[in-house]
Parts: sequence; C-alpha cells; structure tokens
Amino acid sequence: MHRIFSIGFLGIVFSMSVLAQSADLFKRKEIERRMISVAKWQLANPKHELFDWTNGAFYAGVFAAYETTKSKEIWDALVAMGEKNNWRPGKRFDHADDIVINQTYLDMYRITKDKKMLQPTIDVVEKIKAEGSKGREVERHGIIWWWCDALFMAPPTLAKLAEITGDKSYLALNDKYFRETYDRLYDEDERLYARDASFLIGEKGEGKLEANGKKIFWSRGNGWVMGGLVRLLEELPKNHPTRQFYLKQFRDMADRIVELQQPDGFWRASLLDPTSYPGGESSGTGFYTYSLAWGINNKILNRKKFEPFVRKAWTGLNTLLHSDGKVGWTQPIGADPRRNFNADSWEVYGAGAYLLAGSEIVKLLEFA
Repeated sequence: MHRIFSIGFLGIVFSMSVLAQSADLFKRKEIERRMISVAKWQLANPKHELFDWTNGAFYAGVFAAYETTKSKEIWDALVAMGEKNNWRPGKRFDHADDIVINQTYLDMYRITKDKKMLQPTIDVVEKIKAEGSKGREVERHGIIWWWCDALFMAPPTLAKLAEITGDKSYLALNDKYFRETYDRLYDEDERLYARDASFLIGEKGEGKLEANGKKIFWSRGNGWVMGGLVRLLEELPKNHPTRQFYLKQFRDMADRIVELQQPDGFWRASLLDPTSYPGGESSGTGFYTYSLAWGINNKILNRKKFEPFVRKAWTGLNTLLHSDGKVGWTQPIGADPRRNFNADSWEVYGAGAYLLAGSEIVKLLEFA
C-alpha cells in the first residue's frame, strides 16, 4: 500500500511541478505574486472562528505577506479580522491557543499605535500573570504550556508585548513557562520535541513508537516550535539573560532538522519514520523553510550550509501549490502525525506557513 501511495504522490508532485517551474521561484516579483494568490484564496475560503489558533498561525502569515507586498487589500483583511474579533483573544485565558491571534494585533499596533489593538492583550496577559499558575491548564496537566505547539502560540505574544510596553515581567513569565515545557518535552538526544507527555518513552522503553520502532516526533509540532523560537528571538533584547538558551536550542534543532529533510525537499509528517508517511506535508515544511531562512537572514545559521536545504524546501513547497492559490498536502488538525491527507487537503495554517516562508525567502534573496 505504501508503495502504491508513494507512486501516486510522485505522480501528483510531477504534474504539479509544472506549476512550480513555470516561473523563477527565486525572484521577488514571482514570490510576491504567489504570496498574494495564497493569501487571497485562503481569505476567500474561511474555515474557523477568526480567533482560533489555526487562524493565529494563518494571520501571522497574512501580516508577513503585508510586510512583504504592502498590499492594501491584505492590510484591509487584517483590519477586518481584528475588528470582527474586537481585538480580543479566544475565551480561555490560560490556553496558549487562544492568545496566538494576539501576535497579529500587536504587530498591527506597532504600525497604527491604535490602543484598541493593544489593551485586550495587556488584559489577558495580566490575567495569566495573576492566575495562570492555578488555572485550568495547570490543574489538568501540571504545566500551562503542556504541548509543544504552545511554544509557537504563546511565547511570541508575551515577547511582543514586552517589547511594546517595556514591561520585562512578561519576559520573565515566558522564561518560566517555556522552561517547564522544555524540561518535560525536549529530547536532548534527538534535539526534537515530543508533542506532549503521552509521547514520552518510559525508562523501560514503554510508550508510543512508530512502525519502525523509533520515537514519534511530529513534523508540524516541531515546526511550530522552530517558528515560535524565530518569533521569540525577533523580540528578545540582545542582552536578555536567557537569550543564549533560546539561540542554542534554535541552532541545535536546525542542525537536526536538515538531517531529516527528504530528497524531494519535504519533511514527512513523522520525522523519524518517513517511509510510513510518503506524502509531502506543507505545514511542517513551510515552518521549517521559514525558520531556516530566518536563521540565515539574521546570521544565526551558516548560509553556505543551510541555504541549499532552504532552496530545496521552497522548490518542493511550491509543487504543492494549486493554480488558484490553495496550499495542498496540508495535514489535518490532530494531536499526532497519523492522519490521512492528500493533494487537495488544506488548512489555514498551511497557507500561513507558506506565507511566512515566502516572506523570508524574499529577504534571503536581498541579503545574498
């Protein structure tokens, strides 16, 4: 079955590669054209509540697309989203998923200085400071950010708010909660994150494993983490006492991730068992493309070593792009890699990851 599926996937990639090769993927105008096409298609095909975590990732990409293209249509879409949400987070104050949309509010506030875009974020983070350690998430899971995806959702929100307000207590709060997640879920040998505690392996080797006997490390989950590290490091002051901790983790994960890239440029849904997941996966691949390109652009990663991986990933990612702007081969929502998907599978975070990746590829060309 895997062999048949692989042949089918390769055929789809081959046919769609005509689209990817129809223009130069490494020219700014073509990248911007594709980004606008992806943003417009996804904006025209909504799927979730606008404050949902899925849209938090998508609108992070939409804002990156605005910064890259300066499209008034994209800016108007950002404003419309914020107004419909009343610039508020989701309903669960202590759940990281419900404050990821606030990252976009804060990015927009830095442009407009409109306080209505800022105050609801201050309010929810102050509530986290006061009550987070005794809230529902800690009560149920022992720590507040108990799954690895949370490291994309919450840390950049706290760091952006700290940069805007000058209140360093938000950075201290982030350091505390981030370290709890790191201590529980980060595998120092593999340099990867388990999705949550249910994927940890016991002292006697008991626990969930892939078909090949290896540990389960979800591509998109680790993509969330690397993307979160990027967005956190962008905000942290150069002299912040824990900045080196985050830098080391980013470099360590980057070194590991490029070892796991497949020959077609993709990362599979499960990082250590790629043969069981033959289809390319756009959201994980998009987040890795974004993160690695950002590392090169900010002179954190060595260009000579990492740029070939980034170029291969960007080329592969564009074979998954439909002519109307839909980003295919996006793994559905779920708590592990084991979900079926195909060339027509899409989710808003797949588009968000593509847009974030494109924004850094443009910079990669400028800084060459």
